[in-house]
Amino acid sequence: MYGVNFYRDAIKVLRRMPGNVARLILSRVEHLAQDPMAKNNNVKALEGREGYRLRVGDYRVLYDLDHDRRILTVTEVGHRKDIYR
Repeated sequence: MYGVNFYRDAIKVLRRMPGNVARLILSRVEHLAQDPMAKNNNVKALEGREGYRLRVGDYRVLYDLDHDRRILTVTEVGHRKDIYR
């Protein structure tokens, strides 16, 4: 089990989303923290920069992993059309 941290900007985006979408994203992040390296998490490594992305419907969660301290840090949350800019 990894601990979960959120950047302030990611929290702001989650607060502006519809409640059902934000709850789904938080649920998926909690599930991911149980075993970040599981094959069925719908996760890919980012290209061109450090980190990973979690796909949740039309939304993406970008995050970093610190395996030594066992921390998952959510850096960005957003719609798929906007997140990679």
